[in-house]
Amino acid sequence: MLILLRAITYATLFVAFFLVILPRGILDASGYRWGGSPVWSELAGFALLSFGFGLVVWCLVTFAFAGKGTAAPFDPPRKLVVVGPYRFVRNPIYIGAVLAMVGAAMVLWTGWLILYAIIVLIVTHLLVILYEEPHLRRVFGQPYDDYLKTVHRWIPTWRS
Repeated sequence: MLILLRAITYATLFVAFFLVILPRGILDASGYRWGGSPVWSELAGFALLSFGFGLVVWCLVTFAFAGKGTAAPFDPPRKLVVVGPYRFVRNPIYIGAVLAMVGAAMVLWTGWLILYAIIVLIVTHLLVILYEEPHLRRVFGQPYDDYLKTVHRWIPTWRS
């Protein structure tokens, strides 16, 4: 249970910074003032935001229970996680975060947060290919190589 508490604590700090404080700073610096948004955009945005947030929570719980660790780089899973959302795609936590960002942009009707989400996606992609994947290869070896062959990085692999 302590591992879940650590995961929730680290995730709260991460979410607070990258999904609340930093976007708020971007909007404040841009002079953005919410003037409303189309109903369809708000509904779709809330749906994306909810789905993205739910996916992130699913990932965190999976890391805690199946991987015996957290999403924080200084307290990573001790076991290779290939269950839960990781069964379908290798980076679901990043996908969930970006979907939540796009959802927020749709609710607030601002291109600034779409631009932020695109930048986060590019930086995350570079982080994944330049650091995370080589690191996981060194840590988990052949089981991780086998995982790379069966599950895509960004596009879900639907299998039973």
